[in-house]
Amino acid sequence: MEPSSSSSTLNRPSAYDSLDNPVGDPDKRSGHAHVFELELEAAPGNESYLPDSRTVCFRQRLASTYPGFYKNAFRFASYVKGPSPKVDLPEPSPWLLRFPFRGQVHGHLVESQFIRLTRPLTAPWLLLLLGAAYIVGLAFFSRTQSFLVPAESFITCTSTYWAANDGCGLDGQQCGPFENSTFDFRCPAQCASVDLQNPRTVGNEQVDFRPLIVGGGDDNFTYRGDSFICAAALQAGLISNSRGGCGTLSLVGNFTNFLPRTANGLTSIGFPTVFPLSFRFSDTSPFAHCTDLRNEALVLNVLVTVLLFLILRPKPIVLFWCLVCIGFWHVTLFSQPRSNPPDLADAFGTFLPALFICYAFWRLAFRFVMPVFVTKMPIEAMVLYLGPYWVFVLTNLTTDKIPIDRLTAADIKAQPGGITALIIIVIIVSFLAVNQARVIRKTGWLPYYLGWYILGGLVVLVLALLPTLHIRIHHYIIAMVLMPGTAFPTRLSALFQGILLGMFLSGAAAYGFDSILQTAAQLRRDAAIGTDLPDFLTNATSYNATLPWQNQTIFWSSLPRDEGWDGFALLVDDVERYVGTALNYSLAALETGIPHFFRLAFTSDGVAGDFTKAATLWPNGTWVDPSPGPS
Repeated sequence: MEPSSSSSTLNRPSAYDSLDNPVGDPDKRSGHAHVFELELEAAPGNESYLPDSRTVCFRQRLASTYPGFYKNAFRFASYVKGPSPKVDLPEPSPWLLRFPFRGQVHGHLVESQFIRLTRPLTAPWLLLLLGAAYIVGLAFFSRTQSFLVPAESFITCTSTYWAANDGCGLDGQQCGPFENSTFDFRCPAQCASVDLQNPRTVGNEQVDFRPLIVGGGDDNFTYRGDSFICAAALQAGLISNSRGGCGTLSLVGNFTNFLPRTANGLTSIGFPTVFPLSFRFSDTSPFAHCTDLRNEALVLNVLVTVLLFLILRPKPIVLFWCLVCIGFWHVTLFSQPRSNPPDLADAFGTFLPALFICYAFWRLAFRFVMPVFVTKMPIEAMVLYLGPYWVFVLTNLTTDKIPIDRLTAADIKAQPGGITALIIIVIIVSFLAVNQARVIRKTGWLPYYLGWYILGGLVVLVLALLPTLHIRIHHYIIAMVLMPGTAFPTRLSALFQGILLGMFLSGAAAYGFDSILQTAAQLRRDAAIGTDLPDFLTNATSYNATLPWQNQTIFWSSLPRDEGWDGFALLVDDVERYVGTALNYSLAALETGIPHFFRLAFTSDGVAGDFTKAATLWPNGTWVDPSPGPS
């Protein structure tokens, strides 16, 4: 059901002349204390009926036993119920440049004069002409952005040559070649803000919530192979964060002592030992079309939407669909594509369901609000809709400083400031929701909306209790849940509609319609699994620093029984150097004079569980035991 201006009810007989003065004197009619009369309800078919006798008795007992509670509850229920029959809110009047002059308010004149002056430009053929020109221009923008550079040269902001932990296999064989190879690449814009969302271990250091860059501080700007290539290129000054760019890297192979560096707003970490794969950048640019055009595309799309609101002013439903299409394809092609170059088949697979959901948005909310503003006050409508709309279409930029990546308990707790940010967001959203509920109450629709939202909350509660699954609230779900509550012609409703439509398009276009229920493995990404951890028997006490490294062997405890583990995997300096069932490892092959780091994990059928944190062997023979917990 939707808000309607034609609903009506019978006049309801009331048991009260006012809330404080019940009709008659119950004390004179019976020997009991105040027994309040009951309000008679009007049936849906406009036929009066009396409540069930058991309900009457229960209410009479409640009123006689707890008269104060009953009176307050009646007042609260009457307030929540609002007016009966339901009423429509008055349509807002323009307030732009609202000022008094000679006893009159002239704010209406600005909007009305603007509408009169621009009316010749609202001809439908001009809209068709602009639409055709826009589609052609967007095609050229997209072609230059993504389709003039070889597809295999595109990399993402998190692309690396070396996988985490044992991802490259024994001795890194799956990540070869290690040297004498070059690669021409193109990076997108905005890579400086793409961080690690789970801790990554480099030597004995844990890195998170910043781009992974190791090295770059030597004269040749040498980076370790698992560094984010685009972030390293940004730090090296090869590309621009706002424009992206192209480059060529050369694989160097073994390198020792990666030095930290701070440049161009990014800071790398050091790694004081040897690593088998490293790379350096060339100064030459391999391609001609390397500039990321998302900024130019944004300017084009903002100008087009401004023209639609101010000048062309099509029918509200046409304007709504223009916003839907422009926002979706801006995210898909420019601001946050799922792949580079964009996979158009994948995009259309999301676009069609998104259109169905947006049609529901129109039926449930937009058709009650947008026509009021667009037809009578286009300047104000542009401000109310487009400002929040574009802010939330670009959530990857406008909200990237908020320390919340996903609305899951683990993510919120992991990131510094996440809980504080969540509390602030909840307070703001609660304030806005209460204000919107106040507006809805004035129309008499609040019980109807509360019923549906309470039902939805119960469904979510049931889903949250399902075993092995976790609730994940996505962008598009938030928009779908909150949008029906904006179906009332107020300025805040228009503002909320712009926010929620932008949020929906950003989430759907960038991430698709992921399930509201996900398993722990789907939410974990590359975080620790939570498996058992082996123990080093070698420790700071048992290690004999007087023996040369060539004669040293480190030991660990045997496999636990009945746990399903069948072997061990050992990382030495972040490279897998041993897989098997042995309980020791000889240090004879290790280079002396530099530190070395050891991490150990159980394996099952060749698949490793969590690795321990690093045990460190310093050049002077000092052994430092690993800290507790996985890496």
